[in-house]
Amino acid sequence: MAVIMGSGEHGDVRHVAARLERLPYCSWHTKMRLIICTAWFFDAFDSIAIAYVLPPLIGLWHLNPQQIGSLIGIGFAGQLVGAIGFGWLAERWGRRLSMLMTLIIFSLGALACAAATSYDSLWSLRFVQGIGLGGEIPLMAAYLNEFARAENRGRFSLSVQVLFSIGLLFVAVVSVYVVPHWGWRWMFVIGAIPALIAIPMRSVLPESPRWLASQGRNDDADRALTRIEDTAMREGKLVPPLPKDLPEVAEARPRVIELFKGIYLRRTISVWFLWIGAYFVSYGITAWVPSLFRTVYHLGVEQSLMYGLIISGVGLCGTVFAIFLIDTIGRRRLLMLSLGACCIPLISFAFLPQLTAPWTLAVATAGFFFLSLSLISLATYTAEIYPTQLRALGGGVASAWQRGASMVGTAVVGLILPIWGINAVFVMFGLFALMGALVAYFFAVETRAQVLERVSPV
Repeated sequence: MAVIMGSGEHGDVRHVAARLERLPYCSWHTKMRLIICTAWFFDAFDSIAIAYVLPPLIGLWHLNPQQIGSLIGIGFAGQLVGAIGFGWLAERWGRRLSMLMTLIIFSLGALACAAATSYDSLWSLRFVQGIGLGGEIPLMAAYLNEFARAENRGRFSLSVQVLFSIGLLFVAVVSVYVVPHWGWRWMFVIGAIPALIAIPMRSVLPESPRWLASQGRNDDADRALTRIEDTAMREGKLVPPLPKDLPEVAEARPRVIELFKGIYLRRTISVWFLWIGAYFVSYGITAWVPSLFRTVYHLGVEQSLMYGLIISGVGLCGTVFAIFLIDTIGRRRLLMLSLGACCIPLISFAFLPQLTAPWTLAVATAGFFFLSLSLISLATYTAEIYPTQLRALGGGVASAWQRGASMVGTAVVGLILPIWGINAVFVMFGLFALMGALVAYFFAVETRAQVLERVSPV
């Protein structure tokens, strides 16, 4: 039987964190996570679809390695703009409206990419699409964290984010059949249509009560929370009394300068380097794998796409491990383990002759397996280390460094590959992973099982 909440528990900004911490998980949380993970899935699909479109375009448009790297990198340039821009907007307009805007932009952008007729037109459209793709992930991570209880916040969030890794695997699976039989344009069409279906679903989600409280909109925060509490009680879930002595959600306006004050200066700089280290490697590998085996080992289009599928499948296995580890060993240890173990097989290319295609894939895939534990965890960790009024902005700026690293990494591969060869490419990736591991060891803070307002005081 549900406990009836006493007077004073509604409509007070001081009770928002406490009400969220005592809120039992119910059907509303399931529906919310399904909506978020649908968009996250197709964000992944559209983000990396270019990797599986490129093998046929290399011959069709006679692309050289520099053009390949630029076509991959321009999408990340758009994502950089979107991550910062929508991170800033989400602190002023709210999480829900900003997420809906990003979804519309990347869905329509995908359809426009399907109609591209030349390298130049696809290059420009990928930038526009990237704005929506880049803005969405930090906003969704902030939104999920603001509804999760401290004790299992990592698993709550990562169980949704795993759909991003599934999306990466799905695009590889789909490409093996679609690209040779239907043509490359259908990869963009498939990535756009399902995302459009999620738009009306997204509109039914309430605004984050934590964000509403930080804006002084206490009545709106109370209504959003009461709606979820009522759902839980109708389902017979126990809604216990408010926990005592939890921090308040402070009313505060976002200012960019706050990212670089007090305890947040060290957190901001260190998380930037974590994103750079992880995603320079991630997108460098996933975006280039089909093209690397097509150009270096002269494999056929279908076999090159199959190699991309293998590495995405192994990456998915790593993300599943992260779901069980993040609340068990904590964020800091997980990041250290992931990035430290990733760098070893990649740096080993410095001491190896040029291997055959299968052996190159095997060694690179070993590194990617460990890397994937960090990839799924970073958005959650970043959302935890900032207060409510900086959560989306801090995540957006950190994600922008990810996009910048992805853009530079994919472009640099195109420059290094013709001169120093494929081994040098993987050694470069290994050194960036090593940098991330060292940053995690010396500077990462542990956030496991702590209420957000205690981890990140105003």
